[in-house]
Amino acid sequence: MDVMILNGPNLNRLGRREPEIYGSESYADLVAACTLQAAQLGLVIEVRQTQSEGELITWLHEAADTGVDVILNPAALTHYSLAVRDACAMITGTLVEVHLSNIAAREEFRHTSVTAAHANGVIAGFGFDSYRLALQAIAARRG
Repeated sequence: MDVMILNGPNLNRLGRREPEIYGSESYADLVAACTLQAAQLGLVIEVRQTQSEGELITWLHEAADTGVDVILNPAALTHYSLAVRDACAMITGTLVEVHLSNIAAREEFRHTSVTAAHANGVIAGFGFDSYRLALQAIAARRG
């Protein structure tokens, strides 16, 4: 595996949760889009989603221990989870934080990301293209 794509709470509800913000495509559609983009870039990915902060942290530890690159959408944990932030600080590969919506253009509490400081970059507001752009950035960094 070259890249772990890790998704936090409620991403499994894509297509049903606030489609005016997150779009009408499903989580399965997101996985398919990431899989296609990765194949085009010659990357091997694994896409995971959890409702659990602890499970997300365990996956980040796994990435840190193996040196794998990470695309992370921490979802609501972005704004308050210092435990996820600390796990991000341990990542040794490239870390790209992604968001489907532009968090800076949403409610005030969403403007702050406690995890972004440990990311190599943040891509937000482009829907599924946020993930595609993150995969492209990782592929470019690999040369």
